[in-house]
Amino acid sequence: MLRQNLSQRLLQKLSPQQIQLMKLLQIPTATLEQRIKEELEANPVLEEGEDRDEQLEMAKKNDEDEKEVKEGDEEIERDEEFELDDYLTEYFEDDPSSYKLKANNFSADEEDKTIPIPVEDTFHEYLEQQLGMLEWKDDREFLIAKQIIGSIDDDGYLRREPEAIIDDLIFSQNVNTTEEEIICILKKIQKFDPPGIGSRDLQECLLLQLQHREKAETNMTHEEKAPLRLATRIIEDYFNEFSKKHYQKLQRFLTISEKQLKFAVDEILRLNPKPASGYRTNSTRGVHYVVPDFIIVNREGELDLTLNSRNAPDLRINEHYKDMLSSYKDNRVGKKRADKKQKEAVMFIKQKIDSAKWFIDAIRQRQQTMYKTMYSIMQYQYDFFLTGDQKKLRPMILKDIADITGLDISTVSRVANSKFVQTEFGTKRLKDFFSESLQTSTGEEVSTLEVKKILTDIIEDEHKRKPYSDEKLKNLLQEKGYNIARRTVAKYREQLNIPVARLRKQL
Repeated sequence: MLRQNLSQRLLQKLSPQQIQLMKLLQIPTATLEQRIKEELEANPVLEEGEDRDEQLEMAKKNDEDEKEVKEGDEEIERDEEFELDDYLTEYFEDDPSSYKLKANNFSADEEDKTIPIPVEDTFHEYLEQQLGMLEWKDDREFLIAKQIIGSIDDDGYLRREPEAIIDDLIFSQNVNTTEEEIICILKKIQKFDPPGIGSRDLQECLLLQLQHREKAETNMTHEEKAPLRLATRIIEDYFNEFSKKHYQKLQRFLTISEKQLKFAVDEILRLNPKPASGYRTNSTRGVHYVVPDFIIVNREGELDLTLNSRNAPDLRINEHYKDMLSSYKDNRVGKKRADKKQKEAVMFIKQKIDSAKWFIDAIRQRQQTMYKTMYSIMQYQYDFFLTGDQKKLRPMILKDIADITGLDISTVSRVANSKFVQTEFGTKRLKDFFSESLQTSTGEEVSTLEVKKILTDIIEDEHKRKPYSDEKLKNLLQEKGYNIARRTVAKYREQLNIPVARLRKQL
C-alpha cells in the first residue's frame, strides 16, 4: 500500500562553494596550477593575464538604473525580468572590477621556470634493441622474447609467472608455447645488459651479477677470484643465513675465517638489488619535483613568511562579458520585454560570472587560510626556523594551531597535508612539524621528533659489530632524561625505517 506524507528534517549540508574551497585548500601548489587551467578552459568568463592595478569604473550608471522594470505581458516573464535586472543592478553595485585576483603576500623574486625533458630511449626499448642483435629461429621465438621483456617491471625483475605469460601470448599474439620454452628464452634475456635483468627474485638477481662479474674479470688470478666464488656459494647455498646476517653460522658452515667472510660480503654489497634502477629513462614517472607552498626567510633575526607566487594567479572576469551585461541593462530601460535569445544569452553569462566569482573568492580565501595557518606554525616553532635545530621543535598537534587561528581542526589538517615550506635548512613537509609530546624525568614536555633525532644519533654512533638492542637503546635514552618504554623505542625505530640490531650488524 502506497502512502504519502510530509516531514521536516534539519540537515547540515555544505554549499557548492564550501566544497570547492575545501578541495582547493587541500591540494598543493603544483596541482593548483592544473586546477586553474581546467577552470579557465571550462569558464570563458574567467581569464588570466598580467598583473595590473587599473580599476574599471562600472558603477556610474547605478543611480540612474535603479527603477523597476515595467509590467510585462505574462506574470512569469515579469518575475524573470525582475530577477535578472536585480541581479544586474547588484552585480554593478558590487564593482565587478574587484573580482580580480591579486595578492601581495608572495615572493617577487621567483621566476616561472620549466624543466626541459631529454629525449632518449626507455628501459624496455633498450632491452628490445639488444633483442634484435640475437638470432632467433623464427618470428614466433622473437614474439615470445618480446612478451617476456614487456613483462619485466621497472626494477628489472620478471615477477610474472610463466603460466601467465603463456596465457598472454595465446590471447594477444595467438602463439602457443610451453613453460620450458619460456624459461629457455628467459635465460638468453638474462644475459642482456644490465646484469641481473629478468631475475625472478633477489637471490637469482645477485647470482646472475656475480656470474657476470666472474666471467668479465678475465685478468684476475685464482686467488683474486676467491672472494667472488665464495660470494656465489653464499648466495646459492646459504642465502637465508646471509639475508638474516647470521655471520657466525656462515663461518661455521663454510669453515672460513672472518676476514674471508668479510671480503665475500663486500663483493655482495657491491651488487645492485634493482638492476634497472641505474638506467635513466625519459619518463618522469617516479621523479617528483617539490614545489614549496611557503617561503620563510631569516632577515637579520626576523622571520619573513611569503606565499609562493604560484598561489596568487592574476584571475579576473573578462571585460567583454561585463560590457555585454552593461549593454543589455542599458537596452532594457524603457522596454517591456526582452528578446528571448538575448535573455538566454544573458542568463548564461550570469551563471558563468557567478561561477567565476565563486572560484576567485575560493582562491583568495585559500591564500588567506594558508597564510594564516603557516604564520601560526612559524610563530609556534620560531626557534626551529631560526636555527634549524630539530631539538628545538616543540610538541605541536593540529588542535594547537586550530586554537590559535580559530579555524577548524579539519581545515588545519587540509592546509598541512601535502604542503611544503622552503627554509634556509631545506624544504620541509608541514606534516613533519606536528608531533606528540613526551615527558622527561624533570617533567618537561618535549617533542617526539626530538627523541627520534637523538635515537638516530645514538644508532649512527653505535659499534656496528655490536649494535644496540632496543633494551639498550631504551636505557641510553633514559640516561639522557627521556622516560620511554622499550616498545616505544621499537615503534620509533620502525617509523625511522631502522632495522633491528641483528640486521644492523656489520663485519
